[in-house]
Amino acid sequence: MLVSATDMLNAAVEGHYGIAAFNTNNLEWTRSILTAAEELQSPVIIQCTRGAANWQQGFKVVKDVVEDLVDYMNITVPVAVHLDHGTYEDCFEAIEAGFTSIMYDGSHEATFEINKERTAELVKLAHSKGISVEAEVGGIGGVEDGVASNGELADPKECKAIADLGVDFLACGIGNIHGLYPADWAGLSMDRLAEIKAEVGDLPLVLHGGTGIPTAMVQEAISNGVAKINVNTDLQVAMAKATRAFIESGKDLEGKNYDPRKLLKPGYDAIVDRAKELIRDFGSDGKGWA
Repeated sequence: MLVSATDMLNAAVEGHYGIAAFNTNNLEWTRSILTAAEELQSPVIIQCTRGAANWQQGFKVVKDVVEDLVDYMNITVPVAVHLDHGTYEDCFEAIEAGFTSIMYDGSHEATFEINKERTAELVKLAHSKGISVEAEVGGIGGVEDGVASNGELADPKECKAIADLGVDFLACGIGNIHGLYPADWAGLSMDRLAEIKAEVGDLPLVLHGGTGIPTAMVQEAISNGVAKINVNTDLQVAMAKATRAFIESGKDLEGKNYDPRKLLKPGYDAIVDRAKELIRDFGSDGKGWA
C-alpha cells in the first residue's frame, strides 16, 4: 500500500533523520530502490519528473509499477510515490494517475504571487484526496528536465508565506544544485537554512541536488530541519559505472551475458548498494514505522 509522504517526513523531523527520495527510471530501478529500503527497514519516497514519466510511458505506469512491486515484493515499509519538479499542469496529471504525493515547482513562475496562488489551489485539491504537497521557494542550481536556476538562496519570508498555505514540506534553495557539483562549489548555506527554519518552524524541509554533497554537510542540514533528500544523479552514476565495468571486463561476451537480465544486473545491484549507503548516511534505517 502506498502512503503520502506527510507522516514519514514529520517523523523524520522529530527523530532528526532524513528520508531519501530516489528518482526512478524504470521497473528495475524501482525494484532496486524497494529492495534497499526493505532490507534496511527504511521508509522511502520514489519519485519521477515529467521527463522520466514520459520515458516510462506516463505517470500512471510509474504509479502502477511502484504499487504492483510493493505488493509483489511484500514490502513492509512506508512507500510514497511522488512527482518531482512538477509544473502546475503536471500536478493534476499525477493526482489523476494516483500519485500519493506531488511537488509543484512554482519557483520558476513569472511572479511569486503566481507561485502562491497555484500552490494554495493545489494544496486544497491534494489534501482533499489525502495527497501530500511539496512546494519550492528559491531556485535550485543546475538543470533538471529543462528546469534551470542559478541556485539562489531562498528568501526566508517567502518561505514562510508558502509554508502558511499548508504545504506538507518545502524545498528551499540554500546553494544546492542538480547534477554533479563543480570543484569550486561554495557549499550549502547553513546560515540561510537556519533563517528559513526560524520562519517555518517544524515544517519538513527538502534538500534537492543530494548528489555529491559531502555526507557531513548533508547530516548537518538534517540536524537543522531537512527531512527529505533528493537523489537522482548519484544512482545513475553508480549504475553506469557498474555496467561499464561489466562490459569492459568482456563478461558481456561470455555465454548468454548479452541477455539484458544478465547484462544490466551489475548496474541494478549497484543501485541497491548505493541506495543502502545513502539510507544509512541519512539515518532512516530501522525507521520503517517510526
